[in-house]
Amino acid sequence: MAVPVPGFRVPSVDTKSADGRTRDRVAQLLFESGAATAAELGAQLGLSSAAIRKHLDAMLADQLVEVRESRRQGPRGRGRPAKAFVLTAAAREGFPHFYDGIATAALRWIAETGGPEAVTAFATAQVSALEERCRAALLGAGDDPIARAEALAEALTAEGYAANATTIASGGQLCQHHCPVAHVAAEFPQLCDAETAVISRLIGTHVQRLATIAHGDGVCTTHIPSPPRVPRSTETTATTVRTDK
Repeated sequence: MAVPVPGFRVPSVDTKSADGRTRDRVAQLLFESGAATAAELGAQLGLSSAAIRKHLDAMLADQLVEVRESRRQGPRGRGRPAKAFVLTAAAREGFPHFYDGIATAALRWIAETGGPEAVTAFATAQVSALEERCRAALLGAGDDPIARAEALAEALTAEGYAANATTIASGGQLCQHHCPVAHVAAEFPQLCDAETAVISRLIGTHVQRLATIAHGDGVCTTHIPSPPRVPRSTETTATTVRTDK
């Protein structure tokens, strides 16, 4: 369902600005080196230590970096030891991981040894726990598919999928703005199919997937048709025909 977006981006910073781009470069250097002082970062970026410290102070405030005492080879000189900066765990989550490659390799092995049906069974098993958690969150949503879609969007958002539901002329739309398996699902659409089946069961009606992040769309979009309208009962007038004439 709805892998962190590749590339680090500092929260609450306009990444189009020079400051945003510089902080991205600082984060990338810290990610590659593990730890670095302001002087070391400045030397690599061609900036003064004072300019680098300004960016580091902002990243400290956003809890993207933390300070550690710099370890030096040989005898320590006079004065305070230089401060080394490292990325926090939260900041590291903004960088791409290798989990996608491992997951893709595992599914390829499953497909080779068990065939497409084994991949489908795996995908179904993977979403079963999520389905149960979301089902519990929908207990008070009633039977209306659109109301259930709104409740499901809240449940998926709590799971990290950044979902929302909207009403449209033909019914409703459930949109997921984040997909944790997008790269894997691009090769194995069974993951998207299993998720769509879960959405259909939870909402209680047939749904249609219109777009997926895995196939290059910006958002995973699922259409929920309006419930069929029950025609109003019409009053009938009985006519008595006399036959005794």
